[in-house]
Amino acid sequence: MLTDDARYKILKTLEANPDISQRQLASTLGISLGKVNYCLQALIEKGLIKAKNFSKSPYKGRYLYILTPKGIDNKARLTRRFLQRKQAEYEALRAEIEEIRRELGVGE
Repeated sequence: MLTDDARYKILKTLEANPDISQRQLASTLGISLGKVNYCLQALIEKGLIKAKNFSKSPYKGRYLYILTPKGIDNKARLTRRFLQRKQAEYEALRAEIEEIRRELGVGE
């Protein structure tokens, strides 16, 4: 199953670096090469990205991963949800830190 966070991180990385190799993408995201391949295939099937061969590359197995208009829209929605989740996490963590400071009688 491709989570929203994984899809967001992959789309964000591909948008910034469309000629990244699957091995580099796996290393960047800290996931296995097999999972990257699975995720890319799922994104292609959903119509969020297209994979095009590098015609001028000496490495004929290299692809250029391009976000489709549907992929760009999906990334925008994922970005908003990702930001909302991170803000909620931040607020919860800030409240927890404040509570611990009160318990210890420590100021900011």
